[in-house]
Amino acid sequence: MSPQIAGVGVPQADVDAIVALVDRVQEAQQKALPEDFLSLFRQDAIWTTGHGKRLFGLDEIGAFTRTVLPGSLEHDVTATFEVEYILFVRPDIAAVKVRQLPVTRDGQRLDEVFLGSGDPAALVADHPDAVPGTPMYVLAKDDGVWRIAAAQNTKVIDPGSLVR
Repeated sequence: MSPQIAGVGVPQADVDAIVALVDRVQEAQQKALPEDFLSLFRQDAIWTTGHGKRLFGLDEIGAFTRTVLPGSLEHDVTATFEVEYILFVRPDIAAVKVRQLPVTRDGQRLDEVFLGSGDPAALVADHPDAVPGTPMYVLAKDDGVWRIAAAQNTKVIDPGSLVR
């Protein structure tokens, strides 16, 4: 699926580069590659994890990532990342909305447990690994390279938004 694009006009190459960056986020997280993940950030980046931990600068982001990411290979659940929307604030600044879906290591979607549920919110407690995320990345293009300047990773808790 192609992302929706808004804001100032940019070459298609910038859209493609941003989609590729998000693909690299997915690969680094699925394969638990901290250095690959960290290479996507600016030195002065800020990051808020899905559980609300605030990290300031690449040193803090790196310390957290090097501690947490390698252990993720022990889990049966990972995630896919899809760029849904890109707002080009300026030709070198983009706000990127990402759809993060929990999947098994063999690619089976887990969020489908919420389909047809009369009360999806009640299922969240029973299936915490099935809750999707909705990250927002603010990217900056420095010296021709897009990098994450700021990011907020948020779990979806709105029952109406759990599955689409």
